[in-house]
Order: sequence, then C-alpha cells, then structure tokens
Amino acid sequence: MSIERLGGLSLLWVSNVAALWVAAKLLDGFSYDTTRALLIGGAVLAVINWLIRPVVNVLAFPVIIVTLGLAHLVLGALMLWIMVQLTDGFSADGWAWLWAAIIVGLVNAVLQPMFGVERSGKRRR
Repeated sequence: MSIERLGGLSLLWVSNVAALWVAAKLLDGFSYDTTRALLIGGAVLAVINWLIRPVVNVLAFPVIIVTLGLAHLVLGALMLWIMVQLTDGFSADGWAWLWAAIIVGLVNAVLQPMFGVERSGKRRR
C-alpha cells in the first residue's frame, strides 16, 4: 500500500468520524458510548466502505438501476449495520439505520471532496 493511499484512507477515516458524530448528534436512535468507540467506528466504516462496498455495489448493480439509485440508501444502511455489529459502543434503533445512512452519506459527500479524497482511498492531486 502506498503512502498516498494510506493518507487517503486516513482522511476517509476522519470524514467517517465526523459523519458518525453528526448522525449521532442529530438522531435519537443512533448513538455511541465513548470517543474511543466513535474513532474505532470511523476506522471500521472506512475499511468496510473501501473493501466490501465496491463488491456489494457490483452485485447489486441491477437493483440499483431498477430503483434509480435508491438502493444505495439501503446499501449505506447495510454498511452502517455491519459497522455497528463489529464495533462495541454503537447502537441504532428502528429507522435510525436509514436516517443515519442518509446523514453519513451527505456529510461524506461534502467532506471527502474538500479533503481531495476519492472513494477508493486515493488522494486527488
């Protein structure tokens, strides 16, 4: 792994930490216990989105086309569910999965271009 990609992944981590923090502040049903849980959750979500999400997107491509992209919300919620299952200290109740996925997606859509990071973990020059 190159230094450039490692720097990009660390910026993805920072972006995910900020997005998870915003989602937890805005939603009653989505929360974390400690700052440590938030930092670990951001790292886990970055790795999940870097490794698993591209595979899931390819497999779900027909569904994404048929739903005109709305299936991306479900995939985002699935990635958050995986993160919550792998990270101690996070909880999500009821519809909080979907709303948190929307918030995390929106915050990342704003922050990642500001940081100059692509979804692949590479830094744009």
